[in-house]
Amino acid sequence: MRIAVLGVGLIGGSVALAARQRLGAHVVGWDPDPRAIRTAEDRGAIDAGIAEPALAEAIDVWVVATPVATLEQHVRAALAAAGPDAIVTDVGSTKGALVEAITDRSFIGGHPVAGAETSGVLHARADLFDGSTWYLTPRPDAPGDKYERLHRLVSALGAVPTAIAHDEHDRVMAAVSHLPHVLANVLVEQAHKALGDDALPATGGSFRDATRVAGANPELWSQIYAQNADALGAQLDEVVARLTDVRGRLGDLAAWQEAAGRQRRELLAADLSGGPLAELRVTVPNRPGVVADLALTLGRAGINISDMSLAPAFDNLGGTVALWVAAGEEPRARELITARGLAVG
Repeated sequence: MRIAVLGVGLIGGSVALAARQRLGAHVVGWDPDPRAIRTAEDRGAIDAGIAEPALAEAIDVWVVATPVATLEQHVRAALAAAGPDAIVTDVGSTKGALVEAITDRSFIGGHPVAGAETSGVLHARADLFDGSTWYLTPRPDAPGDKYERLHRLVSALGAVPTAIAHDEHDRVMAAVSHLPHVLANVLVEQAHKALGDDALPATGGSFRDATRVAGANPELWSQIYAQNADALGAQLDEVVARLTDVRGRLGDLAAWQEAAGRQRRELLAADLSGGPLAELRVTVPNRPGVVADLALTLGRAGINISDMSLAPAFDNLGGTVALWVAAGEEPRARELITARGLAVG
């Protein structure tokens, strides 16, 4: 397998390391900063650097890992250089505008929910994605074979590929990632203002935990806020309303505190994976987007596809998609797939 990584920072460098170490892939890298390419070569993250994307040859998968504000530009550059069988994906943390702008069927958006408080290829790790969710946001007409290949690549890198619609992705990330970063900054700002010229006290564990991401990578996060302004703005409006409500009930918040603990446990439990799997064999027509529709249908219901395999029929008029889901989700998955007019074996 030959992989091209455009942008060899923390995420791109980690993709490259994992692909080389776990798949034996030949990885070439490009970055707007030539020093990053040299560092990636020195670290063994890439086999070779390229001066521009157009110089990469016979690439199977292009991974665009440049800053959010430049993703569209570099995805288009990858598509221009890619062969007809190649897949182009990205790792950006906002998806709506990008997926709407790029209509080429070779592009399938992606977002690994992994990272660190550090940045740059010097901090890249082959195990960065182990056990983490990696969102895939295929358009409705995404080719099934390319979606399957990308799903398998993401799994091989150690992550859990999870299909989600691009607009739903941005709404979810605004709530569970972008909003917490904003609130961490606000908490730090509030504490600093409240203390004024007083001697700074030793902060407690709750303050450190709640503000861990405050000030993280200012250039990157300012771009994320701007790219997801609508969804993030809606979340901030809800937070203001909830804080106003809490402000009026400070004398009686025991039930509210208890509910928050229960809801947190439920949210964290949703991140857990593992356990026995069940196989579903779905007969599908040879129709653009049928595999993407299957993945998104199950993803919207919170059912993750642990693995998948696509086998075309001999007449190429259809085929069979084998899906593996958590055993406990099998009945619900069957019901959802049947409701789409597809036969499940």
